[in-house]
Amino acid sequence: MGFEISDQVRALNAQLQNFMDEHIYPREREWHEWCHDPEHLWEVPAWYDDIRDKAKAEELWNLFLPEEYAPWSPGLTNVEIAPLFETMSKVMWAQSVFNCNAPDRGNMEVLAKYGTPEQHEQWLKPLLAGEIRSAYAMTEPQVASSDATNMELEIRRDGDEYVLNGRKWWTTGAVGPRCKIMLVMGKSNPENDRHRQHSTILVPRDTPGVKLVRTLRAFDSLHSPGGEAELLFEDVRVPVSNMIKGEGCGFEIAQGRLGPGRFQYAMGFVGMAQRCLELMCARAQERVAFGEPLIKKTSIQHEIARSRCDIEQCRLLTLQAAEVMDREGLDGARPYISMIKIVAPKMAQEVADRAMQIFGGMGVCQDTMIPEVFTIGRFCRIADGPDEVHMSQLGKLTARELNA
Repeated sequence: MGFEISDQVRALNAQLQNFMDEHIYPREREWHEWCHDPEHLWEVPAWYDDIRDKAKAEELWNLFLPEEYAPWSPGLTNVEIAPLFETMSKVMWAQSVFNCNAPDRGNMEVLAKYGTPEQHEQWLKPLLAGEIRSAYAMTEPQVASSDATNMELEIRRDGDEYVLNGRKWWTTGAVGPRCKIMLVMGKSNPENDRHRQHSTILVPRDTPGVKLVRTLRAFDSLHSPGGEAELLFEDVRVPVSNMIKGEGCGFEIAQGRLGPGRFQYAMGFVGMAQRCLELMCARAQERVAFGEPLIKKTSIQHEIARSRCDIEQCRLLTLQAAEVMDREGLDGARPYISMIKIVAPKMAQEVADRAMQIFGGMGVCQDTMIPEVFTIGRFCRIADGPDEVHMSQLGKLTARELNA
């Protein structure tokens, strides 16, 4: 099965690469230094919005929504979107320049698919325009959130309002001031069967009763400018019209949110790992040890070869997932979605680890993006469902298929 892309998408990817070369790569180090400067926490550099405006003017914007999300989509298939995500993910913050970053990407998918016309006007359109940011609040500190049926945050109807009480953490993006809306998942119907007890509701970030308990550090990084929040919801009231789709639909929405976004997430790791490979090859050519370039060492050659194999395997698996999703929809692609969630973060982490070893001391400091790839790869083996959950799901599904 081939994954040939059209001339149109090939030209679009070349345009994207040119934009990266002109506007992103030259500012890569500046962005890193800015985001790690305590004086600039939760802020973005002055030039950031300027290059976002340039990306929008060149129509390199909202490229993540596949064609079935019309009228919000640029009209591309999942397979066609894939190489674009690889290109833009070679610099870790670049997705946000093109309005293709998480968690906004998944939240826009949810609103486009399940939202009401009023929710489209109030929240989807400003998100698509890049005027605001958003967050997705699912994980809770008191329970094992790998089993989402454990979630305890209460969503209780009171007349024309819902009242929320509970606690969330690892709510990505909820610290930064640009976050204006959150999609919050909680228990609304405890009397229903276990997969119909939860709902997803829109909560403006500035709603009374939403309290920032603390900002969490991931591997001692604050992930500025968006941040990772632990939040307390105390008698938080929102109108009934903020409910997405209806009570008891939280799991359906969560699964729908993991559709196109999952392979885009995996292709992002392919892009990060490919950049690490490019960096390690350049380093091996120029760095001399014991009288010869590192590339002359058999062990270095093997590390480069192993990395190329791992990246290409993950790339092809992700493209297969995208192709099946285009052809059969989310249900047909479920096994592949689990596979790429298992494979992609670990692959990127391992490639980054080899790059660190080839770079030596430079590979573990702020002079390259390699340490960030390593840590985000490790982080994402827990985030969005730990490896073990996806492997169990895939194992059970595979056994059923092969024993049918």
